[in-house]
Amino acid sequence: MFLEQQRFLASQVRAFLRDRYNLDLANIVIDQPPSVEMGEFALPLSFELAKRLRKAPRKIAEEIVAELPLPDGFEKLEVAGAGYINARLKRDVAAKALAGDTSIAIVSHAGEGAANVSGKILVEHTSINPNKAAHIGHLRNAILGDTFVRLLRSAGHAVDIQNYIDNTGVQVADVVVGFSHLEKKSKLDIADLIASTPRFDYYCWDLYARVSQWYEQDKEHLKARQDALHAIERGSNEVSEIAELISTAVLRRHLETMDRLDIEYDFLPRESEILRLHFWDAAFEMMKQKGGLYFETEGKNKGCWVMTRPKSAPASPSEEVEKSGPDEDAKVIVRSNGTVGYVGKDIAYHLWKFGLLGRDFGYRRFYQYPNHHEVWISAEDGEPDHPHFGNVAAIYNVIDSRQSDPQNTVIEALRLLGYTEQAAHYTHFSYEMVALTPRCALELGYEVSDEDRAKSYIEVSGRRGFGVKADDLLDKLIAAAKKEVDSRHAELDDAERTRIATQIAIGALRYFMLKFTKQSVIAFDFKEALAFEGETGPYAQYAVVRATSIFRKAGIDPEQALAAEIDYARHFADTSGTEIWELWLLAGKTSFIVEQCIATTEPAFAAKHAFQLAQQFNNFYHRHHILTEADEDRKRFLLATAAVVHRELIRVLAVMGITVPLVM
Repeated sequence: MFLEQQRFLASQVRAFLRDRYNLDLANIVIDQPPSVEMGEFALPLSFELAKRLRKAPRKIAEEIVAELPLPDGFEKLEVAGAGYINARLKRDVAAKALAGDTSIAIVSHAGEGAANVSGKILVEHTSINPNKAAHIGHLRNAILGDTFVRLLRSAGHAVDIQNYIDNTGVQVADVVVGFSHLEKKSKLDIADLIASTPRFDYYCWDLYARVSQWYEQDKEHLKARQDALHAIERGSNEVSEIAELISTAVLRRHLETMDRLDIEYDFLPRESEILRLHFWDAAFEMMKQKGGLYFETEGKNKGCWVMTRPKSAPASPSEEVEKSGPDEDAKVIVRSNGTVGYVGKDIAYHLWKFGLLGRDFGYRRFYQYPNHHEVWISAEDGEPDHPHFGNVAAIYNVIDSRQSDPQNTVIEALRLLGYTEQAAHYTHFSYEMVALTPRCALELGYEVSDEDRAKSYIEVSGRRGFGVKADDLLDKLIAAAKKEVDSRHAELDDAERTRIATQIAIGALRYFMLKFTKQSVIAFDFKEALAFEGETGPYAQYAVVRATSIFRKAGIDPEQALAAEIDYARHFADTSGTEIWELWLLAGKTSFIVEQCIATTEPAFAAKHAFQLAQQFNNFYHRHHILTEADEDRKRFLLATAAVVHRELIRVLAVMGITVPLVM
């Protein structure tokens, strides 16, 4: 409702400016007044027009207010301050429109961002090295990525979800070294271990930490890593077969872990196929032909293929003097020994994503979720009938902020190749790390030094084996939530209490990971995440449960409450009308918030909206005795207010991947 009215107002003002002043403004800025008593929208355009029209802003505002036909659904326009134009909605009309809004899809036009494209959007997230169990930092990536997928789909976009698997890298090689050199296990031994160990990824977690210690004991041991790496990259040998066995088993565990959070994928592209299907060879020729790469013959990068620097205009004539000598800071793509760096393979991979490489993966079925959704994996020789992946219109890569430089290099490579539109629709969805509070580390059984106890957070480290495995975290959260549910609902059977506890725990975890802006370091804390008060998932869930209880006791469904005949004008006009209208107005902003999340790649806005809506609803609940209200029309009005909040809270929690139990 709010977003639609804002767009309608902007279109009416734009048309008026064109007719009255012969001005065509592409963007009409619309803010909100300091308080709802002043209206729902504030337009500062008079300040922008002052120089063009050579008039005082207030004078321009007065002309517009006097001459602009009042748009449908608006009660009045008025001048405020030095030249603002405030617009006031007809509250009863807006409320009726919002009450009747039963659509689930939220149409979005997210400005100039990558979502403003026609065509399929690719979101790549999670991308855990398949060498050990997923940890708490991986959960932030997966939850951010999955939430962004839900936001895009709620806005009507077609989305492919990819999870890139680096199954030929150092981390996998280290676990192979661990099995071969520390445990002396053969391929058959490892296969037996996988079959007999339900959480094989946990076994690899401990082994990975032991291998790191083994390297530190004697640097000569690092030769084993290099030998394993080369063998894995070559393929068709026992070491590469062991790596395939390990990485595939760990990958299956990762999918099972993420499925606990209702996080799914469509396609798992692997680095092994990027290497063996020679994606880089095709990209290499393309970049050489188009001048994106050159062979360096001198300096520190002698013998390397380096990426051409983009040309920029000189700031002054004196800067036109050509620099002599090699570009020492140029980005090396192919090293002097002929090996391709990570960025080179990534360039080839992203050319494939945009359908520009001229090559494709083979595809085969890999995993089926309980809901029968199938995940496909890359292969050298795949199945003849398969879904089509790649050739997308826009890309969002959910990768932590430490990868900003390689991400920027890929974007620049696309530009050098002449693919400027694709480069503009490539978004690095960057975020910061997850750490632990000292209290959380102690609760998990870690030894915490006095120095670390004084810190606000402690960084995790997979190589040191210090961190929270994702499954352990979920298990602990569910156990803690179940204690609370057991104490409140002993009348329910154990299976039902477990289901409720799981919904609460997952809601708590997802909300905690989403409420912080992407560029904030998160210090995870069990007590804070599971709290039923404050800015938490359980708090937002409980507001929905509270509203559901009202309808159950009233013997009416929320849909019936919204469909009732109500004199909205009467109730918004009384003394409590403004306070309740603010709740309706906030509920009507869900589609606006979704658009804001997409345009800024910032899901934290959704979390903030859910909290504010829950908070205002709880205030409303305590101020108004809905079930005992004697005035039947007012009772219907109060029930409709609870129903619209109930619906919009469920909607915004759904795009965050949070479901709501029947009781808490």
